[in-house]
Amino acid sequence: MADNNELSNLEQLIDRIDRVAEADERVSVGRILEAIGLRSFGPIVLFAGLITLAPLIGDIPGVPTLFALLVILTAGQLLFRRQHIWLPGWITCRTMPQDKLRKGLKWMRGPARKIDRLTRPRLTALVEGPGLLVTSAACVVVALAMPAMEIVPFSANGGGAALTAFGVAMISRDGALALFALVTTAATLGIVLTNLM
Repeated sequence: MADNNELSNLEQLIDRIDRVAEADERVSVGRILEAIGLRSFGPIVLFAGLITLAPLIGDIPGVPTLFALLVILTAGQLLFRRQHIWLPGWITCRTMPQDKLRKGLKWMRGPARKIDRLTRPRLTALVEGPGLLVTSAACVVVALAMPAMEIVPFSANGGGAALTAFGVAMISRDGALALFALVTTAATLGIVLTNLM
């Protein structure tokens, strides 16, 4: 599932989203997905994680759940080995305010540069072949828990951090980061379950 214009780091993803966001007052999910590539699961997971993690955007009620649905739909298609990812219009037509999106992206730039310097291809078996299916399944687990995370303060941001780490791991082929994301996922789910009981 490679794209000719494949992303290889977090800053490239932010640049692509920012270019799309310049044009309109409200930015559709569909336009952003076209810009980052509808043939790759990693960039889509990374996009969903960034939006959920970013201040102002991820705190809007319903946004974490919307992006969780995006992850579930794309992961399901990855598991069935589809070459192009299909998404329903009610997801692709959803829009976000340009100002909040661009402020969130600006906030992410500094951390993105630091993360990009740390990531590199290693333990690639965790993000390729059968390992990619395990990583995708972990993303689905995070996404399924996202509605409950909206109830527990700040836990949706933890879910966003896990999805961001999984997405970066997939595009940079960094299995060590995928392991970190698995630990983050377990910790976040533990916090959510403790608070809901």
